[in-house]
Amino acid sequence: MTFEINHNDQGSNARAATITTAHGNILSPVFMPVGTCGAVKAVSFEELHKQVKAQIILANTYHLYLRPGLDIMRKAGGIHGFNKWEKPVLTDSGGFQVFSLTGIRKLTEEGCQFQSHIDGSRHFFTPENVIDTERIIGADIIMAFDECAPGDSDRDYALKSMQRTHRWLDRCINQMNATTPLYGYEQTLFPIVQGCAFKDLRQESAKYIADKGADGNAIGGLAVGEPTEVMYEMVETVNEILPKDKPRYLMGVGTPWNILECIERGVDMFDCVMPTRNGRNAMLFTYEGTMNMRNKKWEDDFEPIDPNGCDIDRTTSRAFLHHLFKAGEYLALQIASIHNLAFYLRLTADARQHIIDGDFTQWKAGIIEQMKKRI
Repeated sequence: MTFEINHNDQGSNARAATITTAHGNILSPVFMPVGTCGAVKAVSFEELHKQVKAQIILANTYHLYLRPGLDIMRKAGGIHGFNKWEKPVLTDSGGFQVFSLTGIRKLTEEGCQFQSHIDGSRHFFTPENVIDTERIIGADIIMAFDECAPGDSDRDYALKSMQRTHRWLDRCINQMNATTPLYGYEQTLFPIVQGCAFKDLRQESAKYIADKGADGNAIGGLAVGEPTEVMYEMVETVNEILPKDKPRYLMGVGTPWNILECIERGVDMFDCVMPTRNGRNAMLFTYEGTMNMRNKKWEDDFEPIDPNGCDIDRTTSRAFLHHLFKAGEYLALQIASIHNLAFYLRLTADARQHIIDGDFTQWKAGIIEQMKKRI
C-alpha cells in the first residue's frame, strides 16, 4: 500500500491524498460503507458502485469467522472471491465485537475467550490467530487485534488495557512477518491507538504506534459515549504524533459533522454504521438537515427526497418514501440506505475538492450547523 498527499489545506490539518492498494486506488478523505458480513445491509454491490460510488468497504473478522467460516473463505479465495467486490476491502480485527460481548467473554493476556452470539459455541481469539484469520479473509487493509476499553473506564483500567493492546500489537506484527499473503497480493496491517479519554495515555499510545513504522494507523476507542469535544481533543492529540505521511483511520465515526470536524483535524478514513442504520429507521441526512421520513409532513410532499442528492433521490418523492416506511415495505430500507451512503460519499468527495480548491475551512463553517437541523 502507498499513500501520497495531493493537497494540504492551508487553514487546517485537512489533506487530500491517494491510497493505492492491490485492488485499486482510494481518494481520501474517504468514507467506507460497513459490510459487516461481507455485504452492506439492504444495498447491492451494483448500487454501491453506481449510486453510492463506494471506493472501499469494511468487513468484520469476528462475523466472517463465525459465518460462513474460514473453510468457505479459503475455498472462495478470500473475501474478493467470495462476494465478488472488486475494489479494496478493510477488515476490523473483531476486537470491538468480542469485547462488547459482556458476560459471555473472558479476557486474559493470551487473548479473549468468547461465546458465539449465534449458537453459544466457545471460541478463543489471540493476536496470532486473528492475523491468520485476516490472512484467510484476504482484505487489503487489516487491523491489529486490540482491546477496546469501555468509554467510562477509569484511568487505571485504561492504562492496563492500552498496555495490553501494545503487547498484542507486537504479537500481531510478529505473526504478520512470520506469514505470507494467501492470494497473490500484499496486505497492510494498521495498528490502533487506544487510551480512552486520557490525553497522556493517548499521547503514549500514539508514540508507541508511530514508532512501529506501519504503512497506516488507526484511532480506536472513540465515539463510545464520551462528549464530542473530548473526541475531537483526542483526535487532535493523536494526530500531532502520528506520522503525517501515513493515512489515519478514525474507527466507527460518525455523524456528517463529526466527519468534517475530524477531516479538519487530519483524519483520512472513516467508517460507521450510522448512514445505513439511521436510514433503515427512516432518518435521512442532507446538506439542508436531517429528515425523519415517518413524519406526516412528508405525506403529500411530491418533491424529490433531496433534489441535490444522488440519482435515486431525483426520481423518488418524499411522499412515496414516507408511504413505503408507513407500509413497512423493504424498498424503503433500500432507498434510505442508498441515499445516506451516497450522501456520506458525496460529503467526503466534496471535502476533498474543497481541500484542493483551498477553501475547505470556509466551506465547512458554512454548512456544518445547517446539516444538524431537523427539517
